Amino acid sequence: MEMKILGQKELNKEVREGHFCTGCGACINLCPYQASYRDQVVMLHPCDLKEGGCYAFCPRTPTDLEVLKKRLFDPQDLTPELGAVKGLFITRAVDPEVRAGAQHGGTVTTLITLALHEGIIDTAVLADEGRNLLPLETSVQDPASVKKRDRSKFVVSPNVAEFNRIAKEGGKKIGIVATPCQAMALAKMRLKPIPSYADRINQLNLVVGLFCGWALSWRNLVALLRKKTDLAEIEGMDIPPSKYHILQVYTKKGPLDISLEEVNPCVREACWYCPDLTAEFSDISVGSARLAEGWEEAKNWNQVIVRTSQGEQLLGLARKRGLLEFRDVPEGNLERLKTASMNKKRTAVRNLTLRSRDPENLFYLDSKDPVLSTLIKRPA
Repeated sequence: MEMKILGQKELNKEVREGHFCTGCGACINLCPYQASYRDQVVMLHPCDLKEGGCYAFCPRTPTDLEVLKKRLFDPQDLTPELGAVKGLFITRAVDPEVRAGAQHGGTVTTLITLALHEGIIDTAVLADEGRNLLPLETSVQDPASVKKRDRSKFVVSPNVAEFNRIAKEGGKKIGIVATPCQAMALAKMRLKPIPSYADRINQLNLVVGLFCGWALSWRNLVALLRKKTDLAEIEGMDIPPSKYHILQVYTKKGPLDISLEEVNPCVREACWYCPDLTAEFSDISVGSARLAEGWEEAKNWNQVIVRTSQGEQLLGLARKRGLLEFRDVPEGNLERLKTASMNKKRTAVRNLTLRSRDPENLFYLDSKDPVLSTLIKRPA
């Protein structure tokens, strides 16, 4: 697939008006013309630049996934289902205070804190929480600040916008916690299609990716939750394995279970077209664990995919320093994760094909991609 670089006009038509925008923030803080406002990317002023970073870096403009994988990862580590895999691990933070405050096992908090302590990065881009559960992108330099921002509300924080802002200042070593679409945007930046932005992406030292089935529209989620509880009562949320079919909301009065039948209409439309479950373009990817003991035990652990030498070294350092606890990966976990990942790819391909009514038109994806092409149902 030819990855053309166009401008804001085309970005607006293809992505925003096409309902493919993920809210990742990749088009923000490159110029003054785009901004993030209340979970939406808004165009403040039209731009007539023919080739813009906003278009080049967007994860929903034409993207050759095969080129990205071959340029960014060791070929021997690549798998069709999960991208690069150097190893799969089950981990959790040794510190009980970190575990108590974190989403699941506290692995992400531990790794980012360690990277700051060791000088691997000097700035971490994270999601914070604003008023009424609205996520806000933020950057921190103090390792102690990381564990204050370690719970998910399943709404996208435009973290790449914050990366763009601080990278523009220069002279930093930046780490970022990223969703799959955000990790893809950063991968596209790493190809350096626009030389004037090369100095910015050179400051990216670490990407910790999050497993992500989908993200929720903040407006729709808040509207739903207000029917169930006072927003001020909410302390956290979680999505148990699919057999439970619920969004679990933790409130000061106790847990509240909401059927996914009610939650699904809150999913961002763009998420139904995403082929990436495990943040394949990260250095290291982290999600909830799956264990034989069941969800009550598994939710205290993380499943971790190491993808690059940087990720491998960081996880090894956390083990050496006694910051992460490891347990054996249950037999079959890797295959189950591969199956789940392929199912998400299959859903994305099906939905894109239904929308275009043409099996050769996957919009921003390449119908000839060696992985995705096997999932396309073509007429006999």
